[in-house]
Amino acid sequence: MAASEPAANTVDHAGVFSSETGHRYEVVDSDIAFIGRIISVRRDAVRMPDGGVSQRDVIVHPGAVGVVALDEADRVVMVYQYRHPVRRPLWELPAGILDVPGEPPVEAAARELAEEANLTAGRWDLLVDVLASPGMTNEAYRVFLARDLATIPLSDQHVRVHEEADMQIARVDLDKAVGQILDGAITNAMAVVGLLAAATARLNGFTRLRPVDAPWPDRPRSVG
Repeated sequence: MAASEPAANTVDHAGVFSSETGHRYEVVDSDIAFIGRIISVRRDAVRMPDGGVSQRDVIVHPGAVGVVALDEADRVVMVYQYRHPVRRPLWELPAGILDVPGEPPVEAAARELAEEANLTAGRWDLLVDVLASPGMTNEAYRVFLARDLATIPLSDQHVRVHEEADMQIARVDLDKAVGQILDGAITNAMAVVGLLAAATARLNGFTRLRPVDAPWPDRPRSVG
């Protein structure tokens, strides 16, 4: 390693993070403060570089996937869904949590595309990986690019319930969708990241995309 290159950060087998300065961010105590239907809240006591111990509350999430479904006319499939924490519907990508044990992320994405948009895709690529808000949660999501779209026959379409019962579906020109991001009309984080990533990837003909099974080290492994 050259003198100008910093030492690499590492995580040992016990999950203790060692920074490039040599400090070990050791969790000296941990407990579960809350368990909900999807998330839990873990309270960690962490040894800091100054020798003190500081509490860090972590929202533990199972992870999620999203889909930028791009049709032959360069339109993306968007869904309009009510989100209770912000008390209004948002324009989003077809997406969902990784709640089926052992299910590969791309299969989860295909399931969500079918359930929310009544579509299948003949081609899948990995578009982008995201840490949602690493200051307070381990939530990570993986966004795929789906192309060669086909509509699922009406008799085989998923019956939507809860917030999805009144979900609207639209196809929007990708350039128009990017403009809606800049105008503040699309604010869902996954949609913002996925659409901007798709528009950027399109500039070089989608030639730099990773395979759908590329390593995903930040994928959450448990909800506890």
